[in-house]
Amino acid sequence: MGAQYYGADSENGDRVDDPSEDALFMMISDLNDSDNTFVVVQPDENDPTWFTSVAVLDEGGYEIVRRDTTRNERGVTTLTSINDIARDLTIWMAARDFPGRPTRQVSEF
Repeated sequence: MGAQYYGADSENGDRVDDPSEDALFMMISDLNDSDNTFVVVQPDENDPTWFTSVAVLDEGGYEIVRRDTTRNERGVTTLTSINDIARDLTIWMAARDFPGRPTRQVSEF
């Protein structure tokens, strides 16, 4: 069975469907500067409207790219903490729209 919402793919061919924060941490930890330099996370659909990627920088640290065409968002940052990257990406991806996912309801008391 494929991913329900999105998948994470690394340059070396590793794939995790609907990765948790811990799974993202592990995939980013496995990156190196020779044959596994990036991870891309995006919805499992044709022509996805958003994606995020993490790439190893030559000078150390990681470049994080986020793009969401439906919200006209694009951002590029650099960080060194894998823990911070995994947490930030998990929060960012949770705010994306997914077909078939129940909408959030807000009630006023």
